[in-house]
Amino acid sequence: GRVAQGVLFPVNVFGGWVVRWKAQLLEVEMIKKFDKKDEESGSGSNPFQHLEKSAVLQEARIFNETPINPRRCLHILTKILYLLNQGEHFGTTEATEAFFAMTRLFQSNDQTLRRMCYLTIKEMANISEDVIIVTSSLTKDMTGKEDVYRGPAIRALCRITDGTMLQAIERYMKQAIVDKVPSVSSSALVSSLHMMKISYDIVKHWINEAQEAASSDNVMVQYHALGLLYYLRKNDRLAVSKMLNKFTKCGLKSPFAYCMLIRIASRLLEEADEGHNSPLFDFIESCLRNKHEMVIYEAASAIIHLPNCTARELAPAVSVLQLFCSSPKPALRYAAVRTLNKVAMKHPSAVTACNLDLENLITDSNRSIATLAITTLLKTGSESSVDRLMKQISSFVSEISDEFKVVVVQAISALCQKYPRKHTVLMTFLSNMLRDDGGFEYKRAIVDCIIGIIEENPESKESGLAHLCEFIEDCEHTVLATKILHLLGREGPRTPVPSKYIRFIFNRVVLENEAVRAAAVSALAKFGAQNENLLPSVLVLLQRCMMDSDDEVRDRATFYLNVLKERQVALNANYIFSALTVSILGLEKALHHYTLEPSEKPFDMKTVPLATAPFFEQKPEIAPIASKQPEKTAPTRQDIFQEQLASIPEFRSLGPLFKSSEPIQLTEAETEYFVRCIKHVFMDHIVFQFDCTNTLNDQLLERVTVQMEASDAYEVIQYVAAPSLSYNQPGMCYTLVRLPEDDPAAVSCTFNCTMKFVVRDCDPSTGLPDDDGYDDEYVLEDLEVMLADHMQKVLKPNFAAAWEEMGDEFEKEDTFALSSVKTLEEAVSNIVTFLGMQPCERSDKVAENKNSHTLYLAGVYRGGYDVLVRSRLALAEGVTMQVTVRSKDETPVDVILASVG
Repeated sequence: GRVAQGVLFPVNVFGGWVVRWKAQLLEVEMIKKFDKKDEESGSGSNPFQHLEKSAVLQEARIFNETPINPRRCLHILTKILYLLNQGEHFGTTEATEAFFAMTRLFQSNDQTLRRMCYLTIKEMANISEDVIIVTSSLTKDMTGKEDVYRGPAIRALCRITDGTMLQAIERYMKQAIVDKVPSVSSSALVSSLHMMKISYDIVKHWINEAQEAASSDNVMVQYHALGLLYYLRKNDRLAVSKMLNKFTKCGLKSPFAYCMLIRIASRLLEEADEGHNSPLFDFIESCLRNKHEMVIYEAASAIIHLPNCTARELAPAVSVLQLFCSSPKPALRYAAVRTLNKVAMKHPSAVTACNLDLENLITDSNRSIATLAITTLLKTGSESSVDRLMKQISSFVSEISDEFKVVVVQAISALCQKYPRKHTVLMTFLSNMLRDDGGFEYKRAIVDCIIGIIEENPESKESGLAHLCEFIEDCEHTVLATKILHLLGREGPRTPVPSKYIRFIFNRVVLENEAVRAAAVSALAKFGAQNENLLPSVLVLLQRCMMDSDDEVRDRATFYLNVLKERQVALNANYIFSALTVSILGLEKALHHYTLEPSEKPFDMKTVPLATAPFFEQKPEIAPIASKQPEKTAPTRQDIFQEQLASIPEFRSLGPLFKSSEPIQLTEAETEYFVRCIKHVFMDHIVFQFDCTNTLNDQLLERVTVQMEASDAYEVIQYVAAPSLSYNQPGMCYTLVRLPEDDPAAVSCTFNCTMKFVVRDCDPSTGLPDDDGYDDEYVLEDLEVMLADHMQKVLKPNFAAAWEEMGDEFEKEDTFALSSVKTLEEAVSNIVTFLGMQPCERSDKVAENKNSHTLYLAGVYRGGYDVLVRSRLALAEGVTMQVTVRSKDETPVDVILASVG
């Protein structure tokens, strides 16, 4: 037989204290012997593996026997606790019966059995009835002479005590907090912390005793006392500051207490935004010279996580972490390199001094430390060190877990953005990683990284596509295969030799599942649409796909075959290159509404709300199309607003929502009223939604509106008031404005905004308002409507095809001088922001050392008019811009040129 020795001990964690127990298994005859073979097979390792609740409760009847058998009772209590901790449900009746039977065990003087009873009381306190029956027994043990009973008895008593009983034991708790026995004092302090949730007003009277305990020589008592003091005062900033000043001046013996003080100080620094000239920052910095390693690390971590920390202020913390990098303790080395890794994300130059120490950690026996060291070096190293680092990574990358491999891939991705000329080395390394075994998240990270490199570096396109083609030949992940096929369909036709990708794509039609086959058919169609010489071959392949066993694959093949046979640029642009430009949920609702009200008019897509730009950037072929139970499309932000506004009677007749802007703040965050605005644009109207919050606890606002005065021909039609705004409860009011009918080019306007309301003063403690109120107003910042508010972003994967399809019937061109703009990057950013259109063909990225650039933009103007803009930029003393605009209607063309001018 084997006896498992057990102990009872507290584990203390900042923010909460958890009592963990390891039950003693003393019933030797109940534990069977098991040999090496049993151990390897896993049998016999857990004596409680097949316990049944009913059998255990039947066994619990021996608690009533006389005399009490401590060893048998102990074993049965262990079984009950095991079942409870495994999530076994005990009914109230059976739990109460077992609890009452267990109370007889207090007649035994066996120490181990008594302590097991305390644990059982705590576990069964919430599922049994009348648990307060053991109060007298626990109070007796709490005030007795046996120190080994007193601490656990306090913890158990506080678990079963409610607010009405707390006063009865208050005197005992005060005595226990200042007890000379550390375990008793700690138990009382931790229990007091839990009792605060039940009755804060009673526990706060124990603050003097807690302060006395804070001067204890025992490190845990001091830590627990400080924790109680902080939680009693944490809502009073002044009291917390005084407590900090007191303890920072007199010093503490407990390293745990120092760690808590550092966290409290850093929290106050963040809330107050005092900067780094505060005494609190000086205290945290002084802790870097503490003799305890945990305090030093806590201080360094706190400094690094402070917002707006400069490289100079980080230097002392980085120096300490640098010393930890050479520590013989793996935990310290790991903590140091992990924290330096975080610093390198924002302040890579601050970590450069540690590069030599980090390079020494590359060969660390702990692979987690080695991986973090490598990824940190990738963020801080120079361009010349990339090749060497890649070689060092490849020596051990196969030995680390997928989780850390993903970290390495992310670091490589960041490095490629920093040093784009190193894409060849990085791409080769990533392709080798792609061949290794690994899970889905790991492979997805690599694929995303390679795609990112292709998009950032056009010269890496062919090598990147070649690596991805090789990967999909043996790819078991449908999502990744469809993602790569979509990329091939978008980028492959525009490479010098597009025909070499056809074989890889058609192999997927032959060998893969239906979702991948459908994506491959779409990719083939894009090659046929853009490459005239490949079209006959693509048509033959699509005809073969029409014999597929899956409906989706056959439908796509038939559709694309008939479109391509027409050989029309406009058809190809609309039905092969362009994705659906409307909200899926909006389309579903519009079609449903159309079927409910039969009409001779054909269904008009302009009645459907447009989808927002991020929706288009999703790859349409990624989702497994042929799944039996497709996941429901999640509503977009636009869909939510559409439904929200349609529920307000005043806005039901406005038609489909065209666009909703990002929130715009009209007040400072710390003012008495916080107001922000969202602009909802419709065909002929704009609804201004004002989200208002009252930050004054002595006022109730009623009938809240925002009055708007326009500088141009915009007309305010209606106000929808927020009924009331109580303290810190947000509310919404609306203003409806009609757009100018006689001047369609008037897309810009400035509104003066004033919030008007009725104030009723109220009692801050009760929140009850006075009967009478008075009118008041609050001036808000001006609100602007711009061209971008009338424009919705739309992604055109093939801008050249869309440009040709649009035609030049309403094309207009003009040249402008951007004298205040000094760089092409700034010009591109300003144009995109001003027009509110979607950059295409990655034309928002300006190549290095270029004096000219062409920006392609696509969008839909209010009313459903597609608009394309080509902007040629030339850099001289300023930036000269030639703008060419195309649309199917003259209005948006004139509006854009007039607004830019």
